[in-house]
Amino acid sequence: MSVHRRLLNLSLSTAFGALLIQAPASRAEELPAPIRSIEAKGAKIVGSFDAPDGLRGYAAQYQNRGMALYLTPDGKHVIAGNLYDAEGKDLSQAPLQKLVYAPMSKQVWGEMEKSNWIEDGKPDAPRIVYLFSDPNCPYCNMFWEQARPWVESGKVQLRHIMVGIIREDSPAKAAALFAAKYPQQALHDHEKAGKASSLKPLAKIPADLQAKLDANTKLMDELEVSATPAIFYLDANGELQQQQGAPSADLLVKILGPK
Repeated sequence: MSVHRRLLNLSLSTAFGALLIQAPASRAEELPAPIRSIEAKGAKIVGSFDAPDGLRGYAAQYQNRGMALYLTPDGKHVIAGNLYDAEGKDLSQAPLQKLVYAPMSKQVWGEMEKSNWIEDGKPDAPRIVYLFSDPNCPYCNMFWEQARPWVESGKVQLRHIMVGIIREDSPAKAAALFAAKYPQQALHDHEKAGKASSLKPLAKIPADLQAKLDANTKLMDELEVSATPAIFYLDANGELQQQQGAPSADLLVKILGPK
């Protein structure tokens, strides 16, 4: 599922819904008063767009989710939610994609690039896939196995953003992978062995490695990801997509491309 589409669905059901808000009209600000009332609730107004029948559209970002706002012609009310025409076409999708989700996807991808990861595959692989991975995660191991044909052929590089959330020794095992002389080989050996892995957790995690794990966990929290593997990739249109858990066979091709 598309990251931004999933987040949009959540935003409409849990953030504001299709509410109608009346705000004081006396505040003379750069943004109309009703729009500022939404801004005061924590939304970030990122742009405006044309809308039919005298409405004025505004694109907002709220808790990493996109939301369309429509100012009524009298300038006194704002409707939050998606707008559809008589044929059922979503008129909010295109402006939200342009003003919210495209920049958001670029930002998220950039944050993952700057995170602390262990590469799995050739550095010149044409396709990059990120995943939040725990050393004790059986489904991370399953995805590692699934991806072997793509990784070993040089078509895909997996980047494991290591976290420690499943078991008590998960952080120390993740730190042990970071601390290995050759982290890429250590990760390979650990995943290849599966349940028979001989990876030993560090007795004490050095401060610099703990900082790496903390930063990865913080990024995971910011993306509202609660389990591993959380897989992020760019689709054929360059849009950021997310897969939670080991994917089915048909999804593998979407994530990793043709074999």
